[in-house]
Amino acid sequence: MISTELIFIRHGEAQCNADGVVGGPRTCTGLTDLGRTQMTLTAARLLSEHETNPFTRVYAGPRQRLRESGRILADAVGLPLINSHALDGPVHGDADGKPWHEVKTAFQGGPHAHPDQPWAPGSDTWNGYLKRAGAVLADLIRNHQGERVLFAAHGETVLAAHALLLDLRPGLTTSFTVDHASITHWQLHRSRFGVERWMLLCHNDTAHLHESAGS
Repeated sequence: MISTELIFIRHGEAQCNADGVVGGPRTCTGLTDLGRTQMTLTAARLLSEHETNPFTRVYAGPRQRLRESGRILADAVGLPLINSHALDGPVHGDADGKPWHEVKTAFQGGPHAHPDQPWAPGSDTWNGYLKRAGAVLADLIRNHQGERVLFAAHGETVLAAHALLLDLRPGLTTSFTVDHASITHWQLHRSRFGVERWMLLCHNDTAHLHESAGS
């Protein structure tokens, strides 16, 4: 039997993504036109699911690209949008608004390259972010047992969910691609003997975007 379900949608393309800059809370200006189109297509796909297997909650983090993405999803399925500061992405510190190329050059890689070091003054460490985000997701799972919860999320939040539910050890050099407006879907299965097991139904599913482009 499937009980709790978590469906993560990475936000659509944001202006900071198009510009190649770090989109922290000070400098995130929201979605591009392409990003809004991506989220509209995603919402249409999710609406067809909602009609037969309804979502119960829609969450979004506080940055503008997440609030815009979450609003498109929530409006499509007719649920209120819950904005949660607890679901914010990594703290970028002094890197906020700077070109990612410059930040990664100075750090000799992305945040994952040296996971126990801040990638800029005042930033998180990568492992520190995963621990913090994982604790938030664990609380949400406890509070929404038996529900279908939809998230407008950062790619990093999807990675934090994988680290939590797959029980990944810190320091792994492998990771997961998370494209804009992609769908990642976790299900908690409970056997008739009461044994529970998280199963990854899909990761980084963007078929709805490609089908539209080809139609």
